[in-house]
Amino acid sequence: MRILMVEDDQHVAAAVKRGLEAEGYVVDVAHDGSEGLWLATEGAYDLVVLDSMLPGENGESICRRLRQDRDWTPILMLTARVGTEPEVAALDAGADDFLAKPFAYQVLLARIRALLRRGRQERPVVLEAGDLRLDPASHEVWRGTSSVDLTPRQFALLECLMRQPGEVLSKTEIKDRLFDFAYDGDLNVIEVHVRQLRRRIDEPFGRSSILTVRGVGYRLDPAG
Repeated sequence: MRILMVEDDQHVAAAVKRGLEAEGYVVDVAHDGSEGLWLATEGAYDLVVLDSMLPGENGESICRRLRQDRDWTPILMLTARVGTEPEVAALDAGADDFLAKPFAYQVLLARIRALLRRGRQERPVVLEAGDLRLDPASHEVWRGTSSVDLTPRQFALLECLMRQPGEVLSKTEIKDRLFDFAYDGDLNVIEVHVRQLRRRIDEPFGRSSILTVRGVGYRLDPAG
């Protein structure tokens, strides 16, 4: 098994490399983001151990770029930052697992074994409708070559529409996909979310892809 470790702390990288090689793994090490991205792109690895804070390109950015290129090599993200935000950022970027520093070597080894057993698992395909693209794995949206920032609710609404392009979805159907079972609010809130989504993906680009079907609901027109 071949592992790439991208870690700018040379002492940590050297210690982990020695330990993994003693376990029979082949380990390459990069000490900055640019070298790490190049090795990850050009090499054939079974696993990447990736520090989140690196000189040059950071770990989340590297992870996101690999996933955009449909590289599903398992990634274990490391970070010295505290709190839940770094873990959320790592997982949202496409990492498969997360480990906070300082860590016990045996815990790192166990996480690596678990990811190697799991192997590559392809993420959901990128959804496309005309020049509108949505990546369910990285939670990114593009209109043409322009990245579009959406709130989680706006993203969920757009994904709902893009999974059934050209089909009319009622407000009730959309509500069931956007809110939990206990939600009993006014269906007019769907109109608010649709209006806000149009302001993000349509109006700045001179488009009208989200259509209102009066008395029924909404549909996404890929050519809109």
